[in-house]
Amino acid sequence: MEKRILYRIHVTGFVQGVGFRWSAAREAWKREITGYVKNMPDGSVYLEAEGTSEQLGEFVEWCRQGPGRGFVDNAEVIEGPPAGYREFRIEH
Repeated sequence: MEKRILYRIHVTGFVQGVGFRWSAAREAWKREITGYVKNMPDGSVYLEAEGTSEQLGEFVEWCRQGPGRGFVDNAEVIEGPPAGYREFRIEH
């Protein structure tokens, strides 16, 4: 079994009010990634995503494109040790 890692992903652009969180959650569930996604007060979106490097690589590529509505300027990724998330959730 491949080692799990955590990516902290900060997405900027026009990413709120366009379904980004719900779409990101669907993409995470599809890839069996755990963690969470939430809107930030500055208009960005923050995600913590835990999975294998392959799962997270695909997920980051999706984050850099977004759900097709709005647009992504940047998706900054910081790698860290796993936090032990059991599911992927949307925080409000």
